[in-house]
Amino acid sequence: MKITRQKHAKKNMGFYKHNFHFREPFQVLLDGTFCQAALRNKIQIREQLPGYLDGAAHLCTTRCVLKELESLGKALYGAKLIAQRFQVRNCSHLKNPVSGSACLLSMIEEGNPHHYFIATQDQDLANKVKKKPGVPLLFIIQNTMVLDKPSPKSLAFVQLLQTNQLVPEHQKQSIVQLKEKEGLTRQEGEKRRKRKRAGGPNPLSCLKKKKKTQQSQEPSAEKKKRKRKRNRVKKEVTQSVQKKEEE
Repeated sequence: MKITRQKHAKKNMGFYKHNFHFREPFQVLLDGTFCQAALRNKIQIREQLPGYLDGAAHLCTTRCVLKELESLGKALYGAKLIAQRFQVRNCSHLKNPVSGSACLLSMIEEGNPHHYFIATQDQDLANKVKKKPGVPLLFIIQNTMVLDKPSPKSLAFVQLLQTNQLVPEHQKQSIVQLKEKEGLTRQEGEKRRKRKRAGGPNPLSCLKKKKKTQQSQEPSAEKKKRKRKRNRVKKEVTQSVQKKEEE
């Protein structure tokens, strides 16, 4: 069973590495529910997670998550102690803290540029994470950490990239800059030149040649007959002249 889980994890990690450029050390954002589940199931996150992901990992959280765990009191005191050992990432809620789930969602906005993993047991948060392409999701089930398979949103995003229907924003900007550098962009109001299309054959040249009618052939035949008659008369005249001379 453990070998099967490792194969699935390796396959899913390959998907994110190849299509979304995830690299070591992996950045894993954890919330209070994940820490509480790890404590309950006696999972050593810092020791076990890098082995499961097959690479170095930075475990981190946010101030909002720590504030939320502190506000929940003794029930989640152990989870708070675990979360305090992780690196704290700066969020945009320094003056006005929000819930842990809302804070983690804000950390993966704009296409998850920092390549964060989200580790949570909150089903509502997990469903929202799945709606964002390129965000790996970790959870604990049956005393084991599990990397969820790529969401339909991530699969659809990759399919669009492969069919060249979607170009990343930074590539669009570089294409525009290259066109401006080469002078390929048209000025406003400049008319587009019409290309001359190759014309078809002359319709008159496609007409079939008319056959000579019988009437046009008859005069030529009469001319030949006349020529023959003239030659015969001329021959007779010359013969008569020769006879006279002999006499």
